[in-house]
Amino acid sequence: MRKNRPIIFILLFLAIVAVVLLTQNNSSTLQEKESGFAIADTSAVTKIFIADKQDHTVLLERINNAWELNGKFLADPKMLEILLGTMHRIKVKAPVSLSSHNNVVSRMAAIGIKVEIYEMGYRINLFDKIKLFGHERLAKVFYVGDATQDMRGTYMLMENAERPYVVYLPSLRGFISTRFSPMEDAWKSHIVFNNKLIDIQSLSISFGKEPTGSFKVEVNNVSGNYALTALQNNRKITNFDTLKILNLLTSFADLRYETRLNNLYTTERIDSIIASPFLYKISIKDLNKGEKTIRMFKRNAIPDDLVDGEGGLIPIDHDRFYALINDDEDFVLMQYFVFDRVLQPLGYYEK
Repeated sequence: MRKNRPIIFILLFLAIVAVVLLTQNNSSTLQEKESGFAIADTSAVTKIFIADKQDHTVLLERINNAWELNGKFLADPKMLEILLGTMHRIKVKAPVSLSSHNNVVSRMAAIGIKVEIYEMGYRINLFDKIKLFGHERLAKVFYVGDATQDMRGTYMLMENAERPYVVYLPSLRGFISTRFSPMEDAWKSHIVFNNKLIDIQSLSISFGKEPTGSFKVEVNNVSGNYALTALQNNRKITNFDTLKILNLLTSFADLRYETRLNNLYTTERIDSIIASPFLYKISIKDLNKGEKTIRMFKRNAIPDDLVDGEGGLIPIDHDRFYALINDDEDFVLMQYFVFDRVLQPLGYYEK
């Protein structure tokens, strides 16, 4: 028996060490589950759902190399870059103190923003080298609260966790809650046209005040074989500058608006503007994207509610104009600086 005592003591010691390590690991795992807000590999993120208590929701989905918003709009890639970068770099500062716990939790229950992160997972993943049976899975669900009192942190709570945490972004002197906006407007891409030259089938531009300048370009092939038609009288133009037509078509690769006005102007004000004669109308037919039409309207240099109702002389804004885009869903402000190159009349292209 005495000979076995050293062995018994060693086994007892090892058992105690094992219990301590297991307890520590369980505690560490629990803490990671409650405070692991950061996303290690943002390239694996496939979908982000954001919702607030007022039923505003945003669904951002990665489709090929772009992001789609609520299943019908392009999302702003810059905004996604900021969001993904934030989720990758956020750090936990500390758990919320016990004295503040109840107030913070109550506040988050009232105004917290829910965030669901989906990513591509693999049922078989050997050392990140061999990945088989890929599937989309819900990776994280957490709630974003408001800023801390010093405005340098943000309260966040993992779903089913007991304690909220204060998180921060090392490169930011401020809070991050605004980066998780549930408002559709915050994520909409400002792109109006992004058509590749090889996909454009036809383009028509109408000039409301000068219909003689209206025309249509039909692309017969990508080698520069175009047909140009005057829209006013359907006259075929046989002598025109093909290089200018080529420059026109390539300009539609990236045209953007400045500001969306749907929530900044009243419905009555917007209806009044779009009821006026249009300045320009552009229709483009794309092999892959179908047909898109937008209408542009003049903008007064002084506020519309101060415009002379007697029909007097009204200054016109020569820098910006209004437009109705996205199947007439969005009323936006555009700049002539951006669109001037595609608003040349028919005479510009004729020889």
